[in-house]
Formats: sequence, structure tokens, C-alpha cells
Amino acid sequence: LADNKVNIILFGPPGAGKGTQADNIVQNFNLYKVSTGDLLRNEIKNDTKLSNKIKSIIENGSLVPDDIINSLIAKILSDKKFYNRLIFDGYPRNLSQAKNLNLLLKQFNQKVSCVLCLNVDKESVSKRILGRQICSNCGLIFNKYFKLATNKNHTCDPKFLSKRSDDNEKTIKNRFQTYQDMTLPILDFYKNQDLLYQINGMAKIDDIYEEIRGIIASIET
Repeated sequence: LADNKVNIILFGPPGAGKGTQADNIVQNFNLYKVSTGDLLRNEIKNDTKLSNKIKSIIENGSLVPDDIINSLIAKILSDKKFYNRLIFDGYPRNLSQAKNLNLLLKQFNQKVSCVLCLNVDKESVSKRILGRQICSNCGLIFNKYFKLATNKNHTCDPKFLSKRSDDNEKTIKNRFQTYQDMTLPILDFYKNQDLLYQINGMAKIDDIYEEIRGIIASIET
């Protein structure tokens, strides 16, 4: 399976465990993960005219406009080493980005192979996000409800464990609502193209991954 030629899009509300599943898929199928957050952070490091523009938009708490995101995505798609080997995490964020992605893929002679959506209810999302703890030393993620950090699974000092500042009740509600408002039209867009797979994101992490693996393996490449 190492060289499946696929482009996958992964959806799910904040806290649905997209990052975990994306990392599993990347490792097992030899794909590259494209997350707009990472693209923007990398661009900011470059210290260009564009990076300064992005920096000020993010610092104002605004959303980075589509044209900037689209140009960063185009850069990735034009790179031969990522040809049909991408997993998109958190992109497209709205219908116009989804339509634009289709155009860009066509331009670079690629296509979306499948769209995976992890479904999780609002209450579980809250627990997952409110309980989330990240180790600033090694980067591992734990959860005080589901996956406690112990001296068996975590060797760093517990003092390195902290919460992300935006992991609070109000932000979670807003993010969940925004996700539903923005993403449902995109899901319909892909459903109409017979690309959408709905996955129960409440199952165990390993079971979810097994289901995803089966879907990817079944795609004719």
C-alpha cells in the first residue's frame, strides 16, 4: 500500500481527532499532510512581503483570505514530489475553496480520491477539547478525560503539560457552530460527486483508523 496515489480530504469538527488520524494515514500510506495552519506558519517564517501580510491578518484575529490560501495550495500542488499523495486537513474551509481546489487539481492533472468526514457530537467535542493537554517539551497530546499522561506513556516533567489558550467553552461552541455552518455545504458538494465517506468519530481511535484504511485501500488508483 506504500505507494497509493491518492489525494484525500479530511473533515471533522474541532476536536474530532483529525490530526491523529491524518498522522496515521501519512505514516502508513506515505502521503504528505497539508494543513493551512502549517502552510501559513511556514510562510510567516520566510519573512517575505506575503508573510508580513499574513502575520498582520492573523494577529488581528481575522481569517486569512481565500486568495492567499489558494496560492499556497497551488504551490504545493505544482510540486512533483507531492503528486497525488496529499491529505488535506482543515482545507477547504468553505464552498468557494472547495470549487477552487477542484480547478487547481485539474490544472495539475490530479483529483480528489475520497473525502472522509469524522462525525462527533458537540458534547464529546467539548470534552475532547477541554481535556486536551499538550506537552510543550515533546509535543505529545494527552487528555484528562480520555488519555491521561502517566509516567508510563510520558517521560517529560508534568509541568510541561498545558492547555491551548483557545480551548475554552465559549470558543468551542463558536468553532463547532462555524464548522457546521461552513462545512455542511462542502460535504454536500463532495457527496454529489460520490466522494464522501461518513465515519463515526466517536469510535475508538484504532477502530476509526481501521475503517479509514479500508476505504483508502478500496480506492482504485
